[in-house]
Amino acid sequence: MSDRVDVVLPCLNEVEALPAVLDALPEGFDAVVADNGSTDGTPDLAAGRGALVVHETRKGYGAAVHAGLEATRTEVVAVIDADGSLDPAELPAMVRMLRDTGVDLVVGRRVPAARGVWPWHARLSNLVLSGLMRVRGVGVRDIAPVRVARRQALLDLGITDRAFGYPLELLIRAGAAGWRIREVDVAYRPRAGGRSKVSGSVRGTFRAVRDMTRALARTRPGAPPADADGRRANR
Repeated sequence: MSDRVDVVLPCLNEVEALPAVLDALPEGFDAVVADNGSTDGTPDLAAGRGALVVHETRKGYGAAVHAGLEATRTEVVAVIDADGSLDPAELPAMVRMLRDTGVDLVVGRRVPAARGVWPWHARLSNLVLSGLMRVRGVGVRDIAPVRVARRQALLDLGITDRAFGYPLELLIRAGAAGWRIREVDVAYRPRAGGRSKVSGSVRGTFRAVRDMTRALARTRPGAPPADADGRRANR
């Protein structure tokens, strides 16, 4: 069995940040760039550097991640942002933890590497959402900005969210399935190429919180099942 790990990199106009992220991937880690409609040449750059490029036309973070995950080819996979805010050098230790300790999911907890990296509104929303996760029995302090797990197990969770609620739904479903989840500190750095599309503005943070709140509502005990679009079925 191969020890290689495919790394899903959801992308939307990351031509400035992506080269450094690809260069930072450790030996044995292969890029799967899930492009979500970039107009700045991101997919061409990725292909030119040897990455497997997947095109997902449906807009949304979860849509890109899911398309990338389906295209992966290794037993163990990772997901990390492509904006340079997280260091791929953290991945080997996370993979070793997954393989050597018997846990089912290893996720990152962001620790700001510089003042002002994490705006107050994004930090506050994360505090509230992770608190709600702990109420649901998932003992994390962040919403899994980087994660490592086994590919088929992730697909079998049946995550339906295709927007910013994807990582929250992943954690909830993993917790409900009895997964052993380990959270580790990861450095959170200034992103390359300007401010974050999500945490860089109050509006972006609001959109993410809206999507994540919907994910919480869909996965609460007794909630009607959701379809592939994340809509609740009528009873």
